[in-house]
Amino acid sequence: MTEGDGSDDGGPDADDELTYADAGVDIDASEAATAALIGAVGADTEAEGSGSEYAGLLDIGDRYLALATDGVGTKLLVAEALGDYSTVGIDCVAMNVNDLVAAGVRPVAFVDYLAVDEPDERFAEQVGEGLARGADLADIELVGGETAVMPEVVSGLDLAGTCAGLAAKDGVFDGRAELGDALVGWRSSGIHSNGLTLAREAVTRDHEYADPCPFDGYETLGEALLEPTAVYTDLLDPMRAHGVRGAAHVTGGGWTNLERLGDRRYVVEDAFDPQPVFEFVRREGNVSDEEMHRTFNMGTGFVAAVEPDAAESLAAETDGRVIGRVEAGVDAPDGDATVAIRGLEL
Repeated sequence: MTEGDGSDDGGPDADDELTYADAGVDIDASEAATAALIGAVGADTEAEGSGSEYAGLLDIGDRYLALATDGVGTKLLVAEALGDYSTVGIDCVAMNVNDLVAAGVRPVAFVDYLAVDEPDERFAEQVGEGLARGADLADIELVGGETAVMPEVVSGLDLAGTCAGLAAKDGVFDGRAELGDALVGWRSSGIHSNGLTLAREAVTRDHEYADPCPFDGYETLGEALLEPTAVYTDLLDPMRAHGVRGAAHVTGGGWTNLERLGDRRYVVEDAFDPQPVFEFVRREGNVSDEEMHRTFNMGTGFVAAVEPDAAESLAAETDGRVIGRVEAGVDAPDGDATVAIRGLEL
């Protein structure tokens, strides 16, 4: 697996405005493919108890058993380039447990799936250490996993996992924001583990991952990209105590994840400032502000909708911030949701 510079393979020129689709990920096409898959397996996403926007829910009597699955994605290419797999296990755990937390579910157990083209004790040990660290941060149990050697299918490695959680039937979030709700946000740790296809394309136009990092906090550019995803499990109890209606894990699709909270207008006035890595990606890739906010978390990794009277207390208790409010949705036949942030209408 090698990184190209985008100049010899028909990719965008260095001065062109780079988009996620240019880099190789078309979000609209991905969503259409996902919808086709759901339709083909006959999943009824509207059925009571079938799931939320972030987890599948199985009725087991007095509680729900919840499941979420996700992977690390092309962040693994940065890890390979630097020979440092020590943090990707944290990402794998975090991307899954955060989805359960967004559904109002307590994560309890995790299994991983590591696919490789050839076994390597060195990176397997690093991956395992990261998984253990992620499980510790999330306060969950690692209960096993699978390693598959598939040289004709995988080039390098792929890492994914599944997280199981439990919730009382009255404990899961409704998942829908109400008119007048406040939005409380929590800071991200950086790029997290989505949008790396765009970030990598932007960074490697004129740089290498091993180049010195031009902003504080990291020795190399690659190290900045490998900053592990923040874990938000500690927010679950405070969110429940303050009556949170729904939450959004700001991952693939960036700030449009707020639209999962229903057909409203989400006005974000005081989001956390983006970390320097985002400005570096924007500048080096000539990426538009709108594309950045549709791809990345831009400094805020988790958002909850709650009654205004409870918002300040929730924020103060959890090192969060009241970042905006919920207004009436767009007056359109399909009731589209929109997000207004930093002068953009997403």
